[in-house]
Amino acid sequence: MAKKSVAYTMMSVVATRAATTVSKKALHGTWRLSTGRRPPKDAADPRVSTWEAVAWSALSAGVLALAKTVAQRRAADYYAKSTGHLPRQYDAASADEARGEAKAR
Repeated sequence: MAKKSVAYTMMSVVATRAATTVSKKALHGTWRLSTGRRPPKDAADPRVSTWEAVAWSALSAGVLALAKTVAQRRAADYYAKSTGHLPRQYDAASADEARGEAKAR
């Protein structure tokens, strides 16, 4: 495995943290706007309806996963544009492997 780039790792952590914070605020606001209630603090709490628990869990997991993916991809893109190469953890071997998987589909 390739040695990790410290600069990229720091950029990725900061970008992911910022995206997560913004996404959580947007999720909470959207939930309150659409349901008129605060989002459940604990989806496993039996006082929370099953529908509400499942809906909140699915919505928050999906939005946060999307935010994390977009933030990390943008950080890698910015790093590549700034340095002229991809971060070390995305070396040529892994790029060739990814291309091979894409062709197989």
